Amino acid sequence: MKRFFTKTGIWLLAAAATIAVVLCVVSALGSGTGLLHNALGVIASPFRAAGSAVAGWVDGISDRFDSVEQLQKENDELRQQIAELEKQLRSAESAAEENRDLRELLGLRQQRSDLTFEAARVTQRDVSNWASTLVLNRGSQHGVAVGNCAVDSAGNLAGVITEVGLNWSRLATVLDTESQFGATVFRTGETAVAGGELELMAEGKLRLQYLADSASLIKGDVVVTSGLGGYYPSGLVIGTVEAVQTDDGGLARYAVLEPGCSVDEMKELFIITDFDVIE
Repeated sequence: MKRFFTKTGIWLLAAAATIAVVLCVVSALGSGTGLLHNALGVIASPFRAAGSAVAGWVDGISDRFDSVEQLQKENDELRQQIAELEKQLRSAESAAEENRDLRELLGLRQQRSDLTFEAARVTQRDVSNWASTLVLNRGSQHGVAVGNCAVDSAGNLAGVITEVGLNWSRLATVLDTESQFGATVFRTGETAVAGGELELMAEGKLRLQYLADSASLIKGDVVVTSGLGGYYPSGLVIGTVEAVQTDDGGLARYAVLEPGCSVDEMKELFIITDFDVIE
């Protein structure tokens, strides 16, 4: 079988050579081209075709690389455009927040012209079972002092300043045990003291204590700051009565208050740096 293929291969090669010579002769006679020159042309023709195909393949690869580089360049440009748009969006959001703060501050100033406000933003929350405080981005260089109280955008009491730095301050919220305010039941005028209590802090409530025996509170009564003593402005909403209870000894009555502000959601506050004391 091997000898057969060898002989067959030789015959096929001889046949191909014969055909090539015949083609050369015919082409030379028909075109006037030299026999040798024509033979070389016939032999080189397949190689020229192969070279052309290889060149086309290389050009295709080169075009593909150019396309990839162009796409990469376009992707980089798009990323830069997206980054710039995101930067503009952040600036717009910041400007919108600032405008909203200014509108809210203007509204508060119109409602309470007897108060001087300093707008502040919450930068840190320290809320646990033992404390409920916020760090604000305003301090002594902005006129903030220990003992100043703060309200939310609706004028609800948020807490009292307990520490002050140059450009920061710490606020004990109305839920914190450090917060104690002279209070008045708006409906009846009865006075008491409102402040944080450890057991109620986890529930997001505060306590109204030292109620008179004759106090006639009902659920939903609004409790505001009394302004007595001149420590805090009067008329700031502390919260609403949720329930009236008696202490463990069965002697003193107190009320559980739902704070007027949303302690967990506060982002912007307004520190009252000065106010008119009403005797």
